[in-house]
Amino acid sequence: MKRRDFFTFSSGAVFAGALARGAAFGQSRYPERAIRLVVPYAPGGVVDAVARHWADKVKQPLGTVVIENQGGAGGVVGAGSVARSQPDGYTLLFGDTSSQIIAPSLMATPPYDAAKDFIAVSMVATSSTAVVVHPSVPANTLAEFIAYAKSKGAELSYASAGTGTVTNLAGELFKQLIGTPAIVHVPYRGAGPGLTDLVSGVVPFMMPNITGQVLDLHRSGKVRILAVCSPVRLKPAPEIPAANETLPGLVVQLACGVFAPAGTPDAVVAQIADASAVVANDPAFLRALEAAGLELRPDASSTGAREFLDAERRRLVPVIRAAGMKT
Repeated sequence: MKRRDFFTFSSGAVFAGALARGAAFGQSRYPERAIRLVVPYAPGGVVDAVARHWADKVKQPLGTVVIENQGGAGGVVGAGSVARSQPDGYTLLFGDTSSQIIAPSLMATPPYDAAKDFIAVSMVATSSTAVVVHPSVPANTLAEFIAYAKSKGAELSYASAGTGTVTNLAGELFKQLIGTPAIVHVPYRGAGPGLTDLVSGVVPFMMPNITGQVLDLHRSGKVRILAVCSPVRLKPAPEIPAANETLPGLVVQLACGVFAPAGTPDAVVAQIADASAVVANDPAFLRALEAAGLELRPDASSTGAREFLDAERRRLVPVIRAAGMKT
């Protein structure tokens, strides 16, 4: 079934399904009050922006959703507070690859077990990283850059948005795949400062998340995107090759979505997932994602979310351990 057909079907079936599940959930109706959606980052980032779009669009099928930003420790602070909250559907997490996979993997004693303490309700969107170089780098393709990186070794450095971020993970996976571990990691306090130094030539390359800003910098010639680290080319920029075409396995995406504390009733989880499927079928929501360089996840179901995250853990945790990444 095609993606649009899937969402069209989902939106038509949501309300009938919700009625049946509501009856199974006893006499109470969900939701009876506003839902608190914790975003485990400061306002203004990619995850926060998607969460706010989602919360706005979900009002019709689900009711009022209030955003609460709880930043800190790569998403662990906010995620931890949700893991400890009452599993009644009124406190949810808008988590991502960092809060659910990367950050806990960097800690000796993480405050939660992401696989056991949360129910993955619905993955909403993905933001792919990319191999981006300063125009002075003598490479116009990923193949040329791989050869250049191998010849430079420790003379080459890459910027990231900080140690333990998805941009750091992308850089380390690139090093592992091309067999050049000596490339130097230069962590910054966020993607913005790293991009600034990339544009000015202070650092020669970076693997940031694709955003509207990064695409604008590429199209204006201030940086050069050699490849996007997604399984296939991105719809917002189909002219840019996928890294997979040249370097199989170089796939690093920040996936974000809705999570509930373990123990949340199945009927409530299903109702939220149904609402997320309705949002995913909203053309305005899709346009907003693509304008920001993001893509919609093809399956808004809870089962799809769980299977995706399980596969990402199996794939990414060994990369994190092999790289010796630490907080």
